[in-house]
Amino acid sequence: QCQKNWTIENIINNLLIKIKSQVGDQKVLLGLSGGVDSSVVAMLLHKSIGNQLTCVFVDNGLLRFNEGDEVMKTFSQNLGVKVIRADAQEYFYDELSDESDPELKRKIIGKAFIKIFDQEAQKIKGIKFLAQGTIYPDIIESAGVASGKAKVIKSHHNVGGLPDNMQLELVEPLKELFKDEVREVGLKLGLPKKMLYRHPFPGPGLGVRILGQVKKEYAD
Repeated sequence: QCQKNWTIENIINNLLIKIKSQVGDQKVLLGLSGGVDSSVVAMLLHKSIGNQLTCVFVDNGLLRFNEGDEVMKTFSQNLGVKVIRADAQEYFYDELSDESDPELKRKIIGKAFIKIFDQEAQKIKGIKFLAQGTIYPDIIESAGVASGKAKVIKSHHNVGGLPDNMQLELVEPLKELFKDEVREVGLKLGLPKKMLYRHPFPGPGLGVRILGQVKKEYAD
């Protein structure tokens, strides 16, 4: 007697209600990378809580060509989402300067992200929540970290990298969805198809695509 109610419209409506009831009238900070997951979270939050949302786009120097300008154009100019661009390229290159192991690079990048966020969050008064684009496969792949029962496939900067003493509460609206569902939600919310269906480029970006040491000249 199951009803077929797991539809994109229902998923979106449920998520909007969930976000609103979790956040109330508090302010939310989102790390916007320009990737599929964080972009869809930005749209959901913008639709649900409007200008209670501030996005921080961390330009880590490990992104696609011209990614920074495109992110700012899509969200800030076209969609009216409040986005702060933090230029942290030098910081990331410094942190990564002696590391060549991809798994350790992921951890360094995760920690560096959080640090830059914290710095930006402190400039904004009254932030209570940190929103993330965690999706269900991120949790499965990082499962070994939390459950001790599964093998770690690879650690995700937004699952295993958060400090224990973090002051902000997490908002993770996509954490029960798979990637194809996240893309469909994004389309329904009006994000460009080109952005949602381009080749995947996970958070650590060029950090793990560059073999060995990461330097600006290699990233360029």
